[in-house]
Amino acid sequence: MATERKSILLRLDPAVHDALARWAGDELRSTNAQIEFLLRRALSEAGRLPGNAGRIPRRGRPAKKEAPPPEAPVTKPPVTDPPTADPPTADPPTADPPTAGPPTAGPPAAGPPAADPHDD
Repeated sequence: MATERKSILLRLDPAVHDALARWAGDELRSTNAQIEFLLRRALSEAGRLPGNAGRIPRRGRPAKKEAPPPEAPVTKPPVTDPPTADPPTADPPTADPPTAGPPTAGPPAAGPPAADPHDD
């Protein structure tokens, strides 16, 4: 049962506010939460903290609830592809099968025709 929080205007010396803000940052609190923490501590030490004072609300991520123990994992059989009618074959031959031997030269270079050795 959450009670409504009281809002007040508090005037502080800027140097005191800066010191409170640094202290709050060191303890990972907001400046407002730090002021409330210090006021509650002072009231408690002086014996003036009312017994019916609510707790300081927790900020941030909610606490984890205890989860039920995990169930045993369900194992499923591995998924396999259904058999096909035709088993896969080797790659089909290409249109130009590779030739054995050294690579051939391209077309003859343009120029005058070579002289025939039998032409004398």
